[in-house]
Amino acid sequence: MIQISKDKSRLDLNLIHEFLTKTYWAKGRTKDEVETSIENCMCFGVYIDNKQIGFARIVSDYVVFAYLMDVFILPEYRGKGYSKQLMKMINEEPVLKPCKVWMLKTSDAHELYKQFGYTELKHPEKVMERILK
Repeated sequence: MIQISKDKSRLDLNLIHEFLTKTYWAKGRTKDEVETSIENCMCFGVYIDNKQIGFARIVSDYVVFAYLMDVFILPEYRGKGYSKQLMKMINEEPVLKPCKVWMLKTSDAHELYKQFGYTELKHPEKVMERILK
């Protein structure tokens, strides 16, 4: 049985950093950057027998907007519904309930997120981004 916790003291920074640096979205992120991002976000760790197997973080003002980032379940634990349990807990988090606008970026997990109400942008012409290299 998995356990999902918001207790940042339980997070395995080394595991999170090692996983993220191998992803398409966080390649090259330093350990210090990972640590700072965790300090400044609401984080969810996913555990089996106190071993971390997954992670997600939320950037939010806790009133209007929430941005879901860095969601993962370690490859050897996928296909067991753990990401769905993580998403369910995030969606039910009381502190985030007031947020009406949620966003995320993904290249490969559209089907997971669609189950939780995410869609393609309704008005992409209204959304802009600034990406610094």
